[in-house]
Amino acid sequence: MKRLVSPGRVEEDFIETNIEISLRPSRLAEYIGQEKAKENIAVFIDSALQRKEPLDHVLLSGPPGLGKTTLASVIANEMGKPIRKTSGPALERPGDLAAILTNLEPGEVLFIDEIHRLNRVVEEILYPAMEDFAIDIVIGKGPSARTLRLDLPPFTLIGATTRPGLLSSPLRDRFGILCRLDFYEEDELILIITRSAALLGISIDEGGAREIARRARGTPRIANRLLKRVRDFAVVQSGGTIDAEIAAMALSKLEIDERGLDRIDRTILDIIISKFNGGPVGLDTLAAAVSEEPDTLLDVYEPYLLKIGFIQRSPRGRMVTPSGYRHLGYKCSEDHGGRLFAINEE
Repeated sequence: MKRLVSPGRVEEDFIETNIEISLRPSRLAEYIGQEKAKENIAVFIDSALQRKEPLDHVLLSGPPGLGKTTLASVIANEMGKPIRKTSGPALERPGDLAAILTNLEPGEVLFIDEIHRLNRVVEEILYPAMEDFAIDIVIGKGPSARTLRLDLPPFTLIGATTRPGLLSSPLRDRFGILCRLDFYEEDELILIITRSAALLGISIDEGGAREIARRARGTPRIANRLLKRVRDFAVVQSGGTIDAEIAAMALSKLEIDERGLDRIDRTILDIIISKFNGGPVGLDTLAAAVSEEPDTLLDVYEPYLLKIGFIQRSPRGRMVTPSGYRHLGYKCSEDHGGRLFAINEE
């Protein structure tokens, strides 16, 4: 199901690819947020340039939509090198990766998105490539088989992952620079929205930008997507200018509430409260109750609900917190075991 507040790419993002690319910063100075990561990366890049060596391999991790792909392109631009992009699922056979590696130019950046989804056989090709800038190719079969080592030009591998825990230890240990991106603060999202509005020619005041930022779930991709949809309401109903009132009205019509939750998020909370007495409820049981895959719940819905403190995990499953009860309009109390339950006021 298509969600405006999905942190992953939706169909609209591919339709408006040219616009989306134009919204992306190209240099570190233009990249908003992630200050600690930017400061460290700037030092590493400056050191590599002064030593006239490729940047060490970089692993970018964090929830989807926070700018890992954008940051990879920024790093390549700062190094003054081209970037070649692919993804873990696209590299099905060792030959696919070997073909890319052998065609790299000296110092070029290879970006692999969703690197945790690399086939293990393909992944093993990366080990000598990352450490020794070489790949081993087996020629022939059986007793007559022999190994041929091909030297590669020095390059920088940038991997991006939303699930760093799924990376194998040998692969993770070969990255010299580990960088985790976190959700953005509201003020940072206001800057991003204001910048995007200027690039898109959208008239927006600070109140309108703040209202969108409040509901963007700490994610720039969602903020830009909501900006485009609020623009449509503004064009039709307010002469094209986005202020706090038109933004709040538009997002309410899109069923996105003040905390950035959409109908599916609220359904998850309501099911845990009404059907499972607030929890704990196991992931598989909850996924069946809301007709979603467990991995979708884990990767798409849970991170933000956990971040804002509406649910919590326990060894026995997921539970709704008092904040989650209040957000849905429930009053709650504790039983003798410390479990929360909803109070029926009728």
